[in-house]
Amino acid sequence: MDQIKDRRSIRKYSSRPVDKKLTDEILSAAILAPSAKNRQPWKFIVYSGSSKNELLSAMEKGLIKTKEELAHMPNSEYLLSDAFNTLKIMQEAPTIIIVLNTNGSSPFADIDAFARITEICDSLSIGAAIENMLLKATELGLGTLWIANTSFAYNELVSYIGTTAQLIGAVALGYADEAPYPRPRKRLDDVVEYR
Repeated sequence: MDQIKDRRSIRKYSSRPVDKKLTDEILSAAILAPSAKNRQPWKFIVYSGSSKNELLSAMEKGLIKTKEELAHMPNSEYLLSDAFNTLKIMQEAPTIIIVLNTNGSSPFADIDAFARITEICDSLSIGAAIENMLLKATELGLGTLWIANTSFAYNELVSYIGTTAQLIGAVALGYADEAPYPRPRKRLDDVVEYR
C-alpha cells in the first residue's frame, strides 16, 4: 500500500542514468500484471542516450505537423502546448519506455465491434502492466510519468519505432528532481455506489 500512496507523477528528473538492472526489475513487475484471457498483449521498448534523442526528434516532428494540421480546431492550442511540455519532460528523463499493444491495430483503423472489444480489454490489461511499472519504480526510489501525449505524434513514432503494433503510450523513468505533494483525489463517497 505504501507504493500506491507514495507514487507521484514526476516532471523533473536528474541526469543520473537508470541502471539496466533496475529497469529490468520494473519491466519484470510489468509482465506479472493480469491480462484478459492471459493474452499478455504488451511489448516494451527501452530508449536512452542517443536512441532516446532520435525517438524524441521523431515525436517533435509529429507534434509540429499535428499543430499545423489542427491550428483551426478549438482547444488545439491547449492540447498541443501540453504535448510539447510533455516532450520537454521526456527529453529530461534519462529513460523512456515505449508501450505497445502487440494485438492492436492503428487507432485510425476501421475495425468491427468484436475487434474493438478485444482491443479495449487488451488496453485495460496494458494499463495494469503500466501501473505495476510505476509502483515497482516507486519502491526502487525512481520517478515515473505515464505519458499518453504520444498520440499527437502517432504516425511519426510508429514509423520511427518500426512497428505495426499499436502505440499505447510511454513511461518516463529516472531519479526525481522534485518532490510533488499528493494531488487532490475524489472522496470514496463520490465515486462508489453500493446497490
